[in-house]
Amino acid sequence: MNPTSIKTALLSVTDKTGLIPFAQGLARHHVRLLSTGGTARLLREAGLDVTDVSDHTGFPEMMDGRVKTLHPKVHGGILARRDVADDAQAMRAHAIEAIDLVVVNLYAFEATVARGADYAQCVENIDIGGPAMIRSAAKNHAHVTIVVCPDHYDTVLAEMDRHAGATSFDMRKKMAATAFAHTAHYDATISNWYGVQCAEPFPQQLTVPMTRLQALRYGENPHQEAAFYASGAVQGTLAAAQQLHGKELSFNNINDTDAAWALVCDVAEPAIAIIKHANPCGMATAKTMVEAYIRAFACDPQSAYGGIIAANRTVDAEAAKAIGKQFAEVVIAPDYTEEAIHILREKKNVRVLRTGALLPKSHMMNVRSVSGGYLIQTHDDVVMLEGKGLQHVTKRTPTAAQIEDMMLAFTVAKHVKSNAIILVKDGAVVGIGAGQMSRIDSVRIACEKAKAAGLSTVGTALASEAFFPFDDNVHLAAEAGVAAIIQPGGSIRDDDVIAAANQHDMVMSFTAIRHFKH
Repeated sequence: MNPTSIKTALLSVTDKTGLIPFAQGLARHHVRLLSTGGTARLLREAGLDVTDVSDHTGFPEMMDGRVKTLHPKVHGGILARRDVADDAQAMRAHAIEAIDLVVVNLYAFEATVARGADYAQCVENIDIGGPAMIRSAAKNHAHVTIVVCPDHYDTVLAEMDRHAGATSFDMRKKMAATAFAHTAHYDATISNWYGVQCAEPFPQQLTVPMTRLQALRYGENPHQEAAFYASGAVQGTLAAAQQLHGKELSFNNINDTDAAWALVCDVAEPAIAIIKHANPCGMATAKTMVEAYIRAFACDPQSAYGGIIAANRTVDAEAAKAIGKQFAEVVIAPDYTEEAIHILREKKNVRVLRTGALLPKSHMMNVRSVSGGYLIQTHDDVVMLEGKGLQHVTKRTPTAAQIEDMMLAFTVAKHVKSNAIILVKDGAVVGIGAGQMSRIDSVRIACEKAKAAGLSTVGTALASEAFFPFDDNVHLAAEAGVAAIIQPGGSIRDDDVIAAANQHDMVMSFTAIRHFKH
């Protein structure tokens, strides 16, 4: 298919970035410019010759601009097939002129919602004419070029320079694909917003709007392809984080960093977590970041090598110096002091991420692919605070210090692959058993990991993210010196488990909340 000349262009954009140089480039190719409202005004101020769409159609804009491009002279000019005789005859009969290039981007609906606009303002920022023109031009890409992104202006002008004011079919086809993705994303954003307004988290049809942030070198393994997408990136999320230093993030970096960041954001006290393969290998709270890091690292120094470090407070110079002594893939925090950034930048390979805020509690959904479809659930946002809601089921009741350790252990357990067992002492994790098929194996591993790190399990608080099916877990924990256990409860053998705890004069508390993580 031969290149198609551009003689008339319709420009109507919300984002005016790069518009003037682009329109000037079109003018050099003697393209007639049609435009609307603020776009036309801006072009005229730049000295360009512009025809208002209302003059082109002979019909005024009305209803506060709601009706301006929804007209046969606009859509007929875009949709007409130049090589179909009936279409050409209809154009002549109704004085419809061909429109060869459509440059449209849409009302900023997502930005309107993000700034907290009220319901009526959000509805008013739902674009109607724009998507209609985009879809018309994209459908008729055999004859019409559609541009929806300022990033593509230079591409179009370069194409026109190569083809004497025309564009190739291959380029128009690619632009059409981009355009349909653009309107699909826009409509999905609106649909999801309505779902929130109507308290409908799981509608019959669900489209997740995503924007590619970066193409990745590969996925989990070198033979897999991958990319990183954002879905309405909000400050405090990983997708919105600013990279201050280091190499490009990999697929596994992103996955592990997300796990680390989610964990520290669930803790109210100053905290640092170290993650390896999406599981914590160390986590601690303290009054200072450096102390939290040292205590977190002590949990499993061997596994911490090449791990991800997350902090829920500003990282200062002292903490940065301590972190710099180990090899870490990524450091993520709300912020850093200038000196801390300077220190971390001395480590060539570490990626340093700044989120600007903690992860917000929101209606974000958890999406996981399965064969032929997706599993979607609300995020596990439940965090028990200050021991509220605990049911103390043993003869011995916990001290205030034990409750603090139990609550921290149970919070960490939420972020560990099931079956999960966590041991905590004085605000620091000392042992972790993760991802085992048998819960007693997780208990055994947690105790062995603590011993391997030279940490005592005597007097620790043990958390299990799900109930104990048998009392053997309690007996094994007692042998290791565990003093208090926190678990959801709900097993048919709860009485046996409680009796075992009483036998060893241990504390046991039930949460009635389970935190499976598969």
